[in-house]
Amino acid sequence: MKAVICEAPQSLGVDIRSKPERRPDDLLIRIRRVGLCGTDYHIFAGNQPFLAYPRVMGHELAGTVAETDARSAFREGDLVTVNPYLSCGQCIACRKGKPNCCVDIRVLGVHIDGGMTEYLSVPESAVLAVDGLTYDQAAMVEFLSVGAHAVRRGQTQFGDRALIVGAGPIGVGAALFAAMSGAEVTLIDTSPQRLRYARERVGISNTAVVDEGLEAYLVERTDAEFFDIVFDCTGSAKAIEKGFGYVAHGGRYVLVSVVKDTISFADPEFHKREMQLIGSRNATSEDFARVISAIRDGLIPTDALKTHSFPLFDLPSVIPDLIANQGSVLKAIAEL
Repeated sequence: MKAVICEAPQSLGVDIRSKPERRPDDLLIRIRRVGLCGTDYHIFAGNQPFLAYPRVMGHELAGTVAETDARSAFREGDLVTVNPYLSCGQCIACRKGKPNCCVDIRVLGVHIDGGMTEYLSVPESAVLAVDGLTYDQAAMVEFLSVGAHAVRRGQTQFGDRALIVGAGPIGVGAALFAAMSGAEVTLIDTSPQRLRYARERVGISNTAVVDEGLEAYLVERTDAEFFDIVFDCTGSAKAIEKGFGYVAHGGRYVLVSVVKDTISFADPEFHKREMQLIGSRNATSEDFARVISAIRDGLIPTDALKTHSFPLFDLPSVIPDLIANQGSVLKAIAEL
């Protein structure tokens, strides 16, 4: 079978590998769609902190069950998605019901090879049925779950003024679920093109470009009180540091991004606000279930979220254009 392999930063190719044998308690999945994530772009660029090369990328997956056994809850041909965060089940985080930050976590496409291939053998416990969804929708469940998890981590509630920094897929997902939680959402980004798309196609009404006029806009929008909850979804250390100043007194700051850099902030400003600084990593089965339900109920504009598609094994030739035109790319989905 074919697989897309990132051999090293800036080096992406297609190789032939043996079709995997299904392991005990696994399902063999025939991959049908793979969403491209910011993590994949970071792997290609060489700035993903948890990865060793070479690596088969891909963790936003949709497929059909190709092989199972009689004891399984699944049958051949079932449409599924995959929770790519494979946990140990025994560490302190797992014992506390937080497998998304397992001490020995193995994330498909990051710590171990992922789904940019024709077949993948994964534990049945990581597979979720998504009957009623399309292939494209099934491939969107994971990234939307990351946004939903961040909103849940921040205890977002009705009446909150929520600022989402970064209008990429994770930021847009966080904005959608924050709005579902009753928050008043503002979305900011450096790209006017991304913001226009989020406003006109996705339905996120309040947006602002990060420029010299941003501070005045945020002051006016919040009566100079700033935001009950701020989500950073940028992948930029400078943006994360700037975001501390957008949090209201008594507010929460949720860091969804992961960067290699050391982050610093002014301790007096942090203390006088009694700010809560919250890390949000990956997602849990609870978040996946919420997202699947929201898509089935028509609450997510999935048709608007997908902006690009192409055959998976064309990715080595396609990815430079996707990176060069990030302003027009919300969610690119590779097809098999």
